[in-house]
Amino acid sequence: MRASHASARASGAPLWLATWGGTGLLPWAPGTFAALTALPLAWLLTAAGGVWLLLTAALAVFVLGIWAAERYMAAVGIHDPTAVVIDEIAGQWLTLCVAPLEPVAYLVGFVLFRIFDVLKPWPASWLDRRVGGAFGVMIDDIAAAAYAGGALAVLVTWFLP
Repeated sequence: MRASHASARASGAPLWLATWGGTGLLPWAPGTFAALTALPLAWLLTAAGGVWLLLTAALAVFVLGIWAAERYMAAVGIHDPTAVVIDEIAGQWLTLCVAPLEPVAYLVGFVLFRIFDVLKPWPASWLDRRVGGAFGVMIDDIAAAAYAGGALAVLVTWFLP
């Protein structure tokens, strides 16, 4: 069943949050587009309150994401549908917690997160396969973000301006 047809059964806050305002309903690369929408919001959060505000927002999105994904998946009857992209927001924001407010660092952080999210090195791959439910949907992106954030921290420290 296509995400847009299945999403007709979900509504309200769970639909809006799980699909990040409908970004997850895009016909191709919804996760990439969702992660891209996270960049300017991360910039604004960091500029307004520093890395602690961004980290707090990432944690809040993670918790809200579990709630929204659980309800969305129950409504559409699909485990981990591609339309659920709130996990990308939490992961992208966590990755960017080590980035300075520099466009190049944010671009590199975006690319690294997408690479690690797609490749899912262990334990992200294990979490993706073994942890069920909405927590499972969210946690593998946090593992990918840990890898991406680590790589970004090295690049920011040694190579990026």
